[in-house]
Amino acid sequence: MIVVRALSILIGAFIVVIGCYLIAMRFADGPNELVAGGPLVGGELVAEEPDWAFARDVMEIELQLMTPPRSRTVWVVEHGGKLYVPCGYMDSWWGRLWKQWPAEAQEDPRAVVRIDGKRYERELIPVTAQHPEAATILAKLGAKYGFPGAPAAVLETDALLLFELGARAAA
Repeated sequence: MIVVRALSILIGAFIVVIGCYLIAMRFADGPNELVAGGPLVGGELVAEEPDWAFARDVMEIELQLMTPPRSRTVWVVEHGGKLYVPCGYMDSWWGRLWKQWPAEAQEDPRAVVRIDGKRYERELIPVTAQHPEAATILAKLGAKYGFPGAPAAVLETDALLLFELGARAAA
């Protein structure tokens, strides 16, 4: 009986600590690996359109949507002077439960990305299988992250979503 009570207290304390951590992360300046964070506030806000070639070897970036203002860590690939971010596993119930940001981006595509300590205001533009460079972008993505490149037709399914980080229109 004492062992059960002690184990219950330990499990309850663990749940409280994890819950407090997840709530605190909503106020943090950026994500912590797999845990979503708050708005990206630190770092220089770059106004001019950069040459994205510097991001070719960057494995992960921080992406924050404006609504809701949460940030997460995502993969990135550069192609033709543009940046693209993928979102996989959207064809499973746990993928849709865990990754809600693609649906949120459809409601409000405004975003901020932070790369090497600098912030860039962007707009998430969905890439479809009809995009003329879709197959090439997916091949680069596969080569960069060590998996076989997917055919462009995968973008017609929910298995993989791809977004271009386009320049944000002037308000």
